[in-house]
Amino acid sequence: MLLLFAVIFVLLLCFGGVLLYGAPYLPTLNKQVQAALELADLKSGETLLELGCGDGKVLIAAAERGWQAVGYELNPLLALVAWMRTRRYGKRVRVVCGNFWSAQWPPSQAVFVFLLPKYMKRLSNKIIQDCDDSVKLVSFAFPVPGAKPVRQLEGVFLYDHNSLRP
Repeated sequence: MLLLFAVIFVLLLCFGGVLLYGAPYLPTLNKQVQAALELADLKSGETLLELGCGDGKVLIAAAERGWQAVGYELNPLLALVAWMRTRRYGKRVRVVCGNFWSAQWPPSQAVFVFLLPKYMKRLSNKIIQDCDDSVKLVSFAFPVPGAKPVRQLEGVFLYDHNSLRP
């Protein structure tokens, strides 16, 4: 019985604790993954950064397009799942178990998120301050407050640096 409580506690900690920093795990639907990658419109060898990579689904789709992909995941169980699912792509995909808010992001041409609305403005500010002017933000489901998307497709929003600026 003690083991059952320990397992439940660990699962609640892993899956519930992320709410303090971003969003709970909800898999991105295939239609939205394809829309996000279409909007990101990267060339072979360019890098997609996914903040909250969950099970690695978007990282895999990016790697299959010939892109480099880096995913951050705070939940260690999901980070392990993403790492296991993406191992076959070798150096094209990297999964980082950690908090993307405090990390030094690698250079990338696009950032993909499925983040709660209350964090979108903070993310926009971080991208404006810390990223190259050519970086695109692709957000599933939730727009950036006060910013006008450059394009929208299947519930996915695309922003460039200029559209994020107040």
